[in-house]
Amino acid sequence: MSLLSSQAVLIIIGVAIVYIIFTGYLSLRWSGHSNNEFMTGNKNLPTFVVAVLLMSEFIGAMSTIGAAQTAFTSGFAAAWSILAAVVGFILYGLLFADKLYKTGGFTISHAIEQKYGKSTKIIVSIIMIYALLLVNVNNYISGASILSEILQLKLPLAMIIIGIISTFYFCIGGMKSVAYVTVIHTFLKYVGIIVVFIAALMMTKGIAPIKAALPAYYFSATGHVGLATIIGWIITITGAIFSTQFIVQAISSSRNSHEARKASFIAALLALPLGLMVAVIGICARYLFPKINNLYALTIFLRHINVWLSALVATGLLASVFIGVSAVALGIVSLIVDDFYVPHWKPTPEKQLKVTRIISLVVGFTPLVFAFATPQILALSFFTKALRVSITIVAVVAFYLPAFSDTKGANIALVGTTFISTAWFLLGDPFGISDIYVALLSPLILMLLWKMFEIFTKNTGNKALHQEK
Repeated sequence: MSLLSSQAVLIIIGVAIVYIIFTGYLSLRWSGHSNNEFMTGNKNLPTFVVAVLLMSEFIGAMSTIGAAQTAFTSGFAAAWSILAAVVGFILYGLLFADKLYKTGGFTISHAIEQKYGKSTKIIVSIIMIYALLLVNVNNYISGASILSEILQLKLPLAMIIIGIISTFYFCIGGMKSVAYVTVIHTFLKYVGIIVVFIAALMMTKGIAPIKAALPAYYFSATGHVGLATIIGWIITITGAIFSTQFIVQAISSSRNSHEARKASFIAALLALPLGLMVAVIGICARYLFPKINNLYALTIFLRHINVWLSALVATGLLASVFIGVSAVALGIVSLIVDDFYVPHWKPTPEKQLKVTRIISLVVGFTPLVFAFATPQILALSFFTKALRVSITIVAVVAFYLPAFSDTKGANIALVGTTFISTAWFLLGDPFGISDIYVALLSPLILMLLWKMFEIFTKNTGNKALHQEK
């Protein structure tokens, strides 16, 4: 399906190129010149900027397009795929942001180390790097699909373009430049969604005609999505928010723990309208264009608005892709540098910054290899979230159930959950039980079993000692 005319495509390409050059210049201007600026923006980022970083990490181009696509077929309940992040950020602000900030580090593995020790830190770091690498493979494929749909490019070329531009954004200045450029990206994406939202409602002449024409489930709380799926979304996204490296890194960039909590609540507030607007857009598309491929539920409106507004919306979607890739890659780099490179080589600050940028280049382009070799890895998207949920469970136990904060128990839970969840995923979720729920419950069960084993062996040892006496 050709979404746009050749003239419109040329205009969009022109606008996108100008935008990339402009934000690229700003990335250079705002680049970090020290390790602290590269990793945490020198812990001096404004609260609103941190909030935008948090929100943009979880509501990218595929979230918006995917929510509209689901709304097209399943109704307004598709909004929960984004509103789940609203719930997650509120819980994060209430339960976790303050505690993580006070650990003093900028990696999830650092926070885990303070509770469980070095061995658990390394395990968490490896699992997180693995999960985030798969996330970025997914981001490259997803972003390339958007770029190829809008600009009619070959998928491999689109992936290379996404890889080069995104790597440039985060490699140049790290957290400092990514933070401020992300605010611009997010503003453009937000404006683009608002433009499509208004255009869609003008074309349908409001909600009333849609309600009269479409089945009632399109406007129910659960629609054809189903309560179980909605609960799964909330659990998965909340768990991923609690443990995702870039979220921890953004929180650690706040000026103090109070501002970190405040940023979480602002992120929830920013995400709320997006979820509602995108769901309405999907329903409007179903009413206006019932025979189109549901993948185009959002982008179909680019053909029906002013070409310059289409360029703005398309560039906003591309900017959203750049946000996602840059954020995830920066998280991977931080884990590699802080958990492996610095402890082993103990570099000078100048050498550390230089090597960090080299590692950034490698991390930025590595997903391209896997994206070309195994495009089916896109199906692992929710599996990577499930892995991060398991890390969240172990972290929550450490902060709120210190009696279970046993290093061996945590290590067994993390490694065991990784293998169990992987096997469950590869078996196709037996008995209809999602690997998300397996990843959620396995750490708790394994830590509980280990605690029971410890108590049993301790009691057995005490009895044997008593008998000897």
